[in-house]
Amino acid sequence: MSVIKVSEAASALPRAWSSTALARVGTASVRVLRMDALPVEEERHDEAEVLLVLDGRLELSVDGHEVTVGPGEMYVVGAGAAHAVRPGSRGTLVILERD
Repeated sequence: MSVIKVSEAASALPRAWSSTALARVGTASVRVLRMDALPVEEERHDEAEVLLVLDGRLELSVDGHEVTVGPGEMYVVGAGAAHAVRPGSRGTLVILERD
């Protein structure tokens, strides 16, 4: 496998909050997306997911608590946790999740 330029992959996406798979690790996929300032509706997943902010800032609401994840920081959303993106998020986000 060759080196992946993650920021370039995010920049090439057709719109914010759309993602693309960069790789698979076992039963999980590594995805990248470009955030914009708009909120994203609440969701839940059966499995935990890892959110890694490469640049910018991710503003979350997780089970009613506000969480800010900055550049170079990672947050693990637990399985079944209600989470939504609050307004003001921007930058490049890497997500590791089971398919």
